[in-house]
Amino acid sequence: MKEKRKEFDEDKITGFFDKETEIKGDLNFKGSFRIDGRFKGNINSDSVLVVGENGRIDADIKVGTVIIDGEIKGNIQARERVEIHSKGRVIGTILTPKLVVEEGAYLEANCQTTDKVPASTTLHVEEKKTTSPSQPE
Repeated sequence: MKEKRKEFDEDKITGFFDKETEIKGDLNFKGSFRIDGRFKGNINSDSVLVVGENGRIDADIKVGTVIIDGEIKGNIQARERVEIHSKGRVIGTILTPKLVVEEGAYLEANCQTTDKVPASTTLHVEEKKTTSPSQPE
């Protein structure tokens, strides 16, 4: 019997930034999302993020899987897998259970493969510390 392998299906992309697009902010999505433009900010999802050859991302990324043919600068946390293809570039940190780096890829990162990647994909924002009236500042 043939083993079923979970593969990315480009026909099932639910969102897309084209190469002429520049966006700053927070990106949350369900389904697969492809970026061929420029993005700066935070990316959160339990699904697949695909960074095309023209994609340039400067972000903190928390996703299920990320497939990289473009460039990412920042922190990557993937619950399932990180794939850096031959034209891909990563500068930052990677935390994932499975890391695949093809020959020719550029990797300048601290990498940790662990099964203990946080399940939650929400970013934690530090609460502003306030002092009570009885405490001096």
